[in-house]
Amino acid sequence: MLADIVKPTFIEVAPEDTLGEVAERMTAKNVGAVVVKDWGRLIGILTERDLLKAMAARVHTSEARVREWMTEDPVTVDGDMALEEAERLMIVRGFRHLPVLADGQVVGVVSLRRVVAAMQTADNNANG
Repeated sequence: MLADIVKPTFIEVAPEDTLGEVAERMTAKNVGAVVVKDWGRLIGILTERDLLKAMAARVHTSEARVREWMTEDPVTVDGDMALEEAERLMIVRGFRHLPVLADGQVVGVVSLRRVVAAMQTADNNANG
């Protein structure tokens, strides 16, 4: 289950934060995606890919805002989703990061890399 591998240490940002501020926080915590909340409600996700698109557009990171570059209304999943199902969803939809919810609230963000690694560990434990 995703709940077994999701890290509760995720970054929340506001839509008015600048890309530069968020990039600094992401780098400091070594994360590839952040959740965007407005008044406590999940409204988007900002990923490394989004930052790359902004850089390619030559925006000024001290001026460009998260709301302009985030993915709005991201697909979310519950922590009881099976790893295989999460992997399939992420591959089919082209996601590298997926917000995980419990009782309607974000409890973490899981990466495709983490899902695949957990599945490999489970396979190794089952076969060895």
